[in-house]
Amino acid sequence: MWTVINQTYATSGSKNAWAHLKKNDTGWRRIKPSSSDGVTNVFLMLVAAKASGKQAHVVQDGDKITKAYF
Repeated sequence: MWTVINQTYATSGSKNAWAHLKKNDTGWRRIKPSSSDGVTNVFLMLVAAKASGKQAHVVQDGDKITKAYF
């Protein structure tokens, strides 16, 4: 789904990154912790979408973000 990224959040812990999605008041979604590089790459893409004010296309598996592009 195409959505605005309201906020992003990450901790120093491995594979712990989140994004707050605006569409339909989806709310906070964790980036699926499959691999450290994968979480980092998706998180950076969502941060770039937020910083540029553009929407991102987010693919979810249940309540976890698995892919993103913009």
